[in-house]
Amino acid sequence: MNRMDTPPKLFDRKLLQSRRKRALAQGADDFLLERVAEDISERLQSVKRRFSLALDLGTPGTRIAQSIGGSGQVERLILAEPLVSHDGRWPRIVADEEALPFAEESFDLVVSALALQWTNDLPGALLQIRRALKPDGLFLAVLAGGETLTELRQCLAEAEAEIEGGLSPRVSPFIEVRIMGALLQRAGFALPVTDIDRLRIRYANMFDLFRDLRRMGATNVLTERSRRPMKRTMLARAAALYAQKFSGADGKLHATFDLLWVSGWAPSDNQQKPLRPGSAKARLADALGTTETSAGEKSRPDKA
Repeated sequence: MNRMDTPPKLFDRKLLQSRRKRALAQGADDFLLERVAEDISERLQSVKRRFSLALDLGTPGTRIAQSIGGSGQVERLILAEPLVSHDGRWPRIVADEEALPFAEESFDLVVSALALQWTNDLPGALLQIRRALKPDGLFLAVLAGGETLTELRQCLAEAEAEIEGGLSPRVSPFIEVRIMGALLQRAGFALPVTDIDRLRIRYANMFDLFRDLRRMGATNVLTERSRRPMKRTMLARAAALYAQKFSGADGKLHATFDLLWVSGWAPSDNQQKPLRPGSAKARLADALGTTETSAGEKSRPDKA
């Protein structure tokens, strides 16, 4: 791979792991993972299939493992993550989402929760996941996406422009649903599906939101972040802007968290495939109750 093919290093992965480790040591706040764990279990139940060997890739902690590992739908579950953050109920492999150590066609199911948004090479990670799946294996994941923390992003940017006369990246960029769908197709997944579950979490003030982000290990890990601490005047101005622009009648602020759900299947011969052009056994015109017009011929209105 030459330099032109190397993806940019948007995120400081070592700093991310350090902050996750600190969050775990301080008692991580995982209210988002609690919500996601319930949803993953429900989505898997709708598949109506048993999975003999599943991989939980990069998910912080054991919420997902607790939800699906003992459900009876998953026979064996392996956790792959860079940190020791779970008990001994499930086998663990030290692995990074950007460099999977698994042979091709190893798993029937790969799940991941709130981890892949921090990868520097998301297309490459998706390709590795698809290769690690057996034919007709399922990939199900949720990432922070879209408008996540849009209120905080806007207020920090406006406050910094006023106080400092310039901007530096304070909140990570999050992927849009349409782009994620295209990446799934590019990675070779069959039947890709993406959707957004938007949550609005209410806070007494901006600093309570900061506290939650620290306890989730989800603070700024952008490579191009400013290394200087934010000035108190800037923080105060951002907090005032937040209260002014994004508070309800009761004075509480809201913060947006977009949960970007993605799923796709490793290709298999027994999956549904689109019909070949011209192979339909009924005419569309008959189904619509209209008159068929050949290519190049303009339709004519009926005479009265």
